[in-house]
Amino acid sequence: MNRETEQQVQRLFAQVTEALARATWALLNADAALGRAVVDGDREIDERVASVEESLWQELGALGEQVHEVRRLVGALLVLPELERSADLAEHIAQRAVFGLGGEMTPVSRGIVQRMSEVAIDMWRAAADAHASGESQGLELHETDEELDILHDRLTAEVSAGSMQPAVAAQVTLLARFYERIGDHAVNLSRRVASLET
Repeated sequence: MNRETEQQVQRLFAQVTEALARATWALLNADAALGRAVVDGDREIDERVASVEESLWQELGALGEQVHEVRRLVGALLVLPELERSADLAEHIAQRAVFGLGGEMTPVSRGIVQRMSEVAIDMWRAAADAHASGESQGLELHETDEELDILHDRLTAEVSAGSMQPAVAAQVTLLARFYERIGDHAVNLSRRVASLET
């Protein structure tokens, strides 16, 4: 993969991580304007993913018999959908901020969401580092993903306690799922890096 394309992929990792952090901040601080900015920014990520994908296909077509490089390029192509889906999940979180969900959540649920965001952001940073170095950190991410699953269960239990309005509880349940899926995508990315090592 050429250096420019690699830098574009690394920028995508950074953009997804930033979108997640900004979406959570917007949600928990009732910042509808920031939530809208994250939602609008998702288009840029989608366009960048499409551009990088096209560049990779062009590089792949020019390689011929260079199998190792073909494997790396295909691996990078497989990473792009994970990046796009995760950015979409950050957008979904930001959409809840636009509608003021954070202000209607219980303090306990807000604290759990904050911790879920911290864990997910750490996972994304680790996945980005693994991709940049070409060395898998799958075991570490798997263990961190367990923490995210536990937090998901805690948030679901908080929703079940019935201290939020039904419409709010339904949205908080979705939030729990969004953060859990973001973690799953980070784990999938680390597995892709591991498959390239072999």
